Amino acid sequence: MVSSQVLQKTIDELRAITRIDLCVLSIEGQMLATTFSENGPKSEYIREFAQSPADSQVLQGYHFFKVYDDQNVEYILVTGGGSEDAYMIGKIAVSQIQNLIIAYKERLDKNNFIQNLLLDNLLLVDIYNRAKKLRIDTEARRVVFMVETRYEKDSSAMETIKSLYASKPKDYITAVDERNIIIVKELKETDDYADLEKVARTLVDMLNVEAMSQVRVSFGNIIHEIKDVSRSYKEAKMALEVGKIFYAEKIIVPYNNLGIGRLIYQLPIPLCQMFMKEVFGEKLPDTFDDETLTTINKFFENNLNVSETSRQLYVHRNTLVYRLEKLQKSTGLDIRVFDDALTFKIAMMVVSYMKYMEQND
Repeated sequence: MVSSQVLQKTIDELRAITRIDLCVLSIEGQMLATTFSENGPKSEYIREFAQSPADSQVLQGYHFFKVYDDQNVEYILVTGGGSEDAYMIGKIAVSQIQNLIIAYKERLDKNNFIQNLLLDNLLLVDIYNRAKKLRIDTEARRVVFMVETRYEKDSSAMETIKSLYASKPKDYITAVDERNIIIVKELKETDDYADLEKVARTLVDMLNVEAMSQVRVSFGNIIHEIKDVSRSYKEAKMALEVGKIFYAEKIIVPYNNLGIGRLIYQLPIPLCQMFMKEVFGEKLPDTFDDETLTTINKFFENNLNVSETSRQLYVHRNTLVYRLEKLQKSTGLDIRVFDDALTFKIAMMVVSYMKYMEQND
């Protein structure tokens, strides 16, 4: 159904041009949009006209029209006065609203198609047949962006994104759950992954400013055929999850730059548990105290540089060496040595992954 705001805008524009008042009502007589300063026609006249076989009729100084959706009456349109001008403007308004109904139904059909495409609910032959019917290019370059909002059903974020892409009819905005907004974006031949980063940054900035909404954005790989849209969607979804586990500080997470997090995310939990026991026994990295964890993280941030790490932690070099040696005694790993540092870093990421999977079971 066409929204009341769109109906109101349509008849407001006709009223401004013609100076003839109009209103749109449901077949039960509920007012949906009006330019009349008074209440307009009585509801009993609306119901009487809706049940009559006539498509238009003059009653009590108003001209009534039926607006059809296929063979069914969707709305009743009323113009002020029974003159020829009122009749002509009424017919124009009916035509406008019927075209809006067709456009909205097509948009809903496209939205339904895109949702089923994302979720892999269509056979290959159906994808191409429906795309052709809906006049959607099957061989355009596309990518799927996923925007995770802080709150469920964030309508302000959805409206902001829709307004951002309102002038781009070949880009599709939809949602398949309550936390994520999905953008299937058509790309130019010259667009690359650096351009996608800029698009993601624009989304983040716009939503922070316009919708006051903190979001995380991910995107999949660029695809060249419509049948691969679901693959790009799955990649964007995986990137979002991998980002939450391993790169919590990042608000933009591209699938093509997930690093070692991509590998760990695809490991079975029993294999992760076996690896942790081999490395640490029963003392897992998340059982270390805050001081030890802070020291480890800062040491990794500074590329295993003892002098720079001690300076940033405001501790003496010998104090830092003492902490690292204490860690070596408890774990058997000297993170001043590259191989041990690599093992320890991977182990910490595995712990993050195991904790995430446990919380989401």
